[in-house]
Order: sequence, then C-alpha cells, then structure tokens
Amino acid sequence: MKRICFLVDSVFSIGGVQRVTAVVAEALSLHYSVTIVTLDGAVAPSSRGLYGLSDAPLSVRFFAYPAVGRFKRLCCRAYSAVYRKCFGPLPTVSRRLSRLASDAYAHSSFPAELRRALAAELQQGGYDVVVGVHAPLAVRLASLRRELPGVRLVGWIHNSFEALFGPTSLYIGPDRRRHYVYQLMKLDATVVLCRHDAEQYRRYDGLMQPTVIYNPLTLTPGAPSSGTSHRFLAVGRFTPLHKGFDLLIEAFHRFARHDALWRLDIVGEGPEEPLLRELIVRYGLQERVALHPFTSDIQQYYSQAQVYVLSSRWEGFGLVLVEAMAHGVPVVSAALPTSLEIMGDAALYFDVGDVAQMAERMLEATRADWPRWSERARERARRFDVEPIVEQWRNLFLRL
Repeated sequence: MKRICFLVDSVFSIGGVQRVTAVVAEALSLHYSVTIVTLDGAVAPSSRGLYGLSDAPLSVRFFAYPAVGRFKRLCCRAYSAVYRKCFGPLPTVSRRLSRLASDAYAHSSFPAELRRALAAELQQGGYDVVVGVHAPLAVRLASLRRELPGVRLVGWIHNSFEALFGPTSLYIGPDRRRHYVYQLMKLDATVVLCRHDAEQYRRYDGLMQPTVIYNPLTLTPGAPSSGTSHRFLAVGRFTPLHKGFDLLIEAFHRFARHDALWRLDIVGEGPEEPLLRELIVRYGLQERVALHPFTSDIQQYYSQAQVYVLSSRWEGFGLVLVEAMAHGVPVVSAALPTSLEIMGDAALYFDVGDVAQMAERMLEATRADWPRWSERARERARRFDVEPIVEQWRNLFLRL
C-alpha cells in the first residue's frame, strides 16, 4: 500500500483548509497508509476529535522546528530583504540569474537547521508521496528535493493566485511571485482549486502546468432549507480585507431601506469583530443583524437560511458556497472567478466590492422563484461529493 503524507501548518484548529485536509486525508486512508504531519503545538485531547480525526484510520504526527541562532537569523533576514528589493520586482533579470537568486532566497527564508529537521521527520516515514498544504509549506517542501530522493512531492495551494501575489496581498505579494513559481516548478505536481488559478500560473511561466482538483463538500448536510425564514446568511473568519463582512453590513443597510422583514446572520469569529459590531450600531441594525460564534453544528444555520451571501474580496475556493447549496440555499455572490466556476448560472452575482450592486442583488433574491432556484443549487452541489474528488487525487498519485 502506498504511503501518503500531508504536511500542514495546522489541522486541529477551526478553518476551511483544516477541514478539507482532514476530510480528504480520511477518505484517502481507505486506499493508502496516510499520515498527517502537523506543526500544531500542544493540542488538548478534546481538540484532537475535531473533524473526526481521532476516529479516522490514519496517523497524526506533531512536528516542531528547532531554534535558529540569532546571528544566523539576522544574516538570513538581510539576504531575504536584498532579494525582495532587487530580484523580486525586476522582470529584466535573466531567468538563470533569477533562479539562482530564488534558490538562495529559499535557503535564507528556510535556514539549514529547519530544513534538516523537517527532512528528517519526512524521511522517517518512508512516504511515497508528500503533499505540502498551502503555498508556503509547498515551497519549503520544494527545497527538500535533494533530501527526499524518490519521494513524489506535491503542493496543494488553497489561496487564489490574486490573494497570494496581488498588489494588495496580505500573504506573499508580487515581490516574491517569481520565487514561488520557480520553487513550485521543482515539485512533481501542484494542485490548485480552480481553472482560473491554473491559467494564471501557466501565463506567468509556460512551463508550469498545475492540476485542478476542487475541494469536496466536507459536512453532512442538515435539514434542507424551507425557504420561508426571510434570513440571509454568511459564514467565515472575521479577517480584514477578506470575507467582506464590512461590505455586507453596509449593503444590508441599503437593502433595509426597501425591506422591513428580512434579517442577516453572520457566523464567525476573528479580529474584525469589533469593527463589524460598530457598523451594526452605526446603521441601527441591532435588531436585524446578528453575529454568531463558530459552531460544530453549522448545519443549523444553513437549514434556517433562505439565501446565502458571499461578500468576499477574494476566495481560494469558497467551500461555504457548496455547503449552502447542499442545503438547498441559493446564493448571491461576488463575481469571483472561483464563484463563477463553482456555481455557473445557479447564482446571482455582483461586482467584487460593489456595495450598491450587492444590495440590489439581495433585493432581487427576495423576489426570485425560490423553489426552482433552490433545486438548481442542490443539483450544482452534487458535483462536489467527496468520492469523485478523492478519485481525482488517486488518479494524480497514480500518474506520479
């Protein structure tokens, strides 16, 4: 039986990537020997049951990097700063020189002490395939190419291309785009979540050919929506400049000028919560907009919702769209590439960040033929059942 390893920053915390990784790893464990190597620190026994991993037929190993000396850290940071200033943004540098500089940056941003420790952890497992989850870990995995001979290395990228490398990126930014692409090309395969992102990587460097595998539905749907609650729903982390809940509250404020019945539920937690509560008070929406903490029974909110609203400024995949549609909840969404790809003509769209247009689409949703719209949403959600998507992962491993 093949031995598969998923290398992750965290799998015992709340998040879409964690949940998807757990579901895919568990499904693959029916066909392979699967291990998750996680950088999670001390995890309480109660947290180990998150996403059902404590009962899954797979192994979990906890890994921690060793300390790096202060002088070494300062030297690495100095070169990293030089690289980002001199090589990252310049398109005129020759490809050969650019790659050499990128390899040097790979070593400065991931010092030898850390590389050796991670290589030793992965070597002991005797894995046939190692999947680095998220772009930073995928790039670190690429730097271990020589230390892991014969092991197939795969990067699984969960952020959109624009979110990673766009001018307003909170993650990587344009000054390291060339570096990331060069390093990802060392892997045996790179998996992205939509065709749009695959095309962006191909355009950046014609030698890179990512594989597109959608994320699966990761929960068992609850009761289908009845379509009579007069409630909008949004779910996600309260992270600045991501989910756009600030835009959604403003759009609902505009919507509420024309409607006195509908309410808005937002489920999530995070650093943006004080701002969102301030907006609710500013617009006098305390009786119509409610913030709810994350729950393991998120299905109850989908079952009670009539329309889901995705207000995000960007999304790597938008798993909440599949979850909503699986409950028969139609969607109003920002016209993000991944949203258009997931839902096609089964949703109402507005331009990303356009608050006035979002409010118009929300009003339009309250007047739509809900039963027909709901059925189309359920049909669309069936494309994301876990079995066919896991089969795509198996086919990828077979090709490798």
